[in-house]
Amino acid sequence: MTNSPDAAALWSGRHDGDGPEHSRWHQRVQVVAADGAPAPVASGRASGDSGAARGDSARQTGSAVPSAPSAEAPHIAVLGFRSDEGVRRNRGRAGAADGPAALRRALAPLALHGPLAEGAVGLHDLGDAETVGQDLEGGQDRASALTSAALDRPGARLSVVLGGGHETAWSSYRGLMGSGLGPRAGQRWGVLNLDAHFDLRKEPRPTSGTPFAQMARAEQQAGRDLRYAVLGIAEPSNTGALFTRARELGVRWWTDQQCLEAGADGIRRFVEDFAAGLDILYLTIDLDVLPAATAPGVSAPAAYGVPLPLIAAAVRAAAGSGKLALLDVVELNPSLDVDARTARAAARLIDDAVGTVAGVGT
Repeated sequence: MTNSPDAAALWSGRHDGDGPEHSRWHQRVQVVAADGAPAPVASGRASGDSGAARGDSARQTGSAVPSAPSAEAPHIAVLGFRSDEGVRRNRGRAGAADGPAALRRALAPLALHGPLAEGAVGLHDLGDAETVGQDLEGGQDRASALTSAALDRPGARLSVVLGGGHETAWSSYRGLMGSGLGPRAGQRWGVLNLDAHFDLRKEPRPTSGTPFAQMARAEQQAGRDLRYAVLGIAEPSNTGALFTRARELGVRWWTDQQCLEAGADGIRRFVEDFAAGLDILYLTIDLDVLPAATAPGVSAPAAYGVPLPLIAAAVRAAAGSGKLALLDVVELNPSLDVDARTARAAARLIDDAVGTVAGVGT
């Protein structure tokens, strides 16, 4: 487990001034040092047109940089899983290993509001786990350990995992199972997937297309049924065998067309109904659920897709349920992105989730 390369450079951007009214992600994020103590990122190291090269106020630091919080201060944990071996095994286009860095860059300049801007809820970057070479299983071991640690941190409101291919979901599941939440605490948990694919493939070894089949098998071995719902399924991208498997497992789903017909209100009701039977909700967002024009930077761009405002409605409903503990965002491939469209869309969804969770009960 390591901090992301050049973390201070990734968490950088425009500095308009000090105080909560000027707060942006890069000014509030704290990178956790090797000893576990939050170390504030030096705010104001700007990029692009933010003014660092001009030597103006973009270089300034001050009260906008948070001081180290108490051990149990409320916070959102951010971590990454640099991996695309699962995508490669699934015969997709590799490059998602660079997703965590691109997502941090896209999040960095976003303005914060409410408890996050005021510092009542912190933002802690716990670094990355990584798949080295073709050792996906070793990478998933490291990512699950980091995820468990994030979930178990005192004061953690939400843990956000930046993927990585959708093989990230298996490590997220294992991280949840290894934490003090979910079954260990006698809590009912479920996973909501925003995705064009079921990812229930049966393969000789794990890939980015197998995580929910792996979860179903693990839950069965533990004497439980997998509570699994999907929004955005593209019928032409899923075989009849996958639909049969989904029915056998009791998966709840809407296709991309059904999402469009239901609209934002229908999607919110779907999410609220699914979350109503749970104590802990795990949300996973595969960016290929979005239309290709919105999310070109994925291994399998959607010909149809579910528009960003509808996906955002699902995210906000999940975050507003008061049960969302774990979120991962996967399949961003920066090498295939156009004008950082996919990264920006993903950052907006993460910001929506984080802002909603921070405001719940604060």
